[in-house]
Amino acid sequence: MVDDINRIVETTLAQIDGAKSTVALDGIEREAFGKKGSLTSVLRSMKDIAPEDRRRIGRLVNDAKARVQGAVDARREAISREEREGAAQAQRLDITLPGRFIRLGRKHPLTRVLDEMCGIFIGMGFTVVEGPEVETPWYNFTALNIPEDHPVMDEKNTFFLGAGLLLRTETSAIQARVMETQAPPVRVLGPGRCYRRDAVDATHSHTFHQVEALVVDEGISFADLKGTVELYFKRMFGEGTRLRFRPDYFPFVEPGAEVAFSCHVCDGVGCPVCKQSGWIELGGCGMVHPNVLENVGYDSERYTGFAFGLGLERMAMLKYGIDDMRLFYENDVRFLAQFR
Repeated sequence: MVDDINRIVETTLAQIDGAKSTVALDGIEREAFGKKGSLTSVLRSMKDIAPEDRRRIGRLVNDAKARVQGAVDARREAISREEREGAAQAQRLDITLPGRFIRLGRKHPLTRVLDEMCGIFIGMGFTVVEGPEVETPWYNFTALNIPEDHPVMDEKNTFFLGAGLLLRTETSAIQARVMETQAPPVRVLGPGRCYRRDAVDATHSHTFHQVEALVVDEGISFADLKGTVELYFKRMFGEGTRLRFRPDYFPFVEPGAEVAFSCHVCDGVGCPVCKQSGWIELGGCGMVHPNVLENVGYDSERYTGFAFGLGLERMAMLKYGIDDMRLFYENDVRFLAQFR
């Protein structure tokens, strides 16, 4: 019995000394003092020892328990100290190391171009307004003089949500909302997201941005439209920019025109950017249709106005020489980091 106790103590002390973590130490402690532990088993076998030897063996077992428990406590404190020192060492700052570069956030290129556009128009006396992206057919179609058989009314072109709602197809929907609540004169700029059922490729997306300009007052003419558009493009792309207006049809303007500006890359000579034509088409414009004015309660005999819409992505692509519209939406840090 004495030899067994000494062997258990020596084996347990060796295990304790080799423990590398508190988890391992807890396991060793359970093997010694648990319900089926080695020292616990010795105590249970005391009943089989001769009465004259029980006192001596009992004292020996108690001494063994005290030695093992003392060794466990000491090793536990040592492991805790080592863990604290290791954690402190891991958190230690090496002041000799070079500093780390902190990346600073930058504005998205679309935001940069929009801010520049808004700044130009605000300088011309425009007020920036917004409208809901979820619209009713009245504001998106009917109020803008769009007939029911127009292609944009087809579900293949427009996202209809049900319950008489849809995702606006163009920011022209802002026109009617502004004019319903504001008497002339009106001079507003309406940027925002638009949605159409377009396949995503280098020049198209189901979600895109437009910027709509609207001016209504007495005596507004096509000359005012041309002057406003020309001033904007010269401030955005340079004083040498030239404009071209060609007749075109849009339901909400009459007369309507397609506006293009001289290529800022080749100065109208011809290059891949302008497809060798020397001109870059940007959007539609025209005089606000009398029916649109009447739909919002304006006297079309007294008031006239003009409107034009510009694609924000197209503007940014030209501004920065980007050839794929999808780059704006992929959130690639390598792409975004180029814009300072």
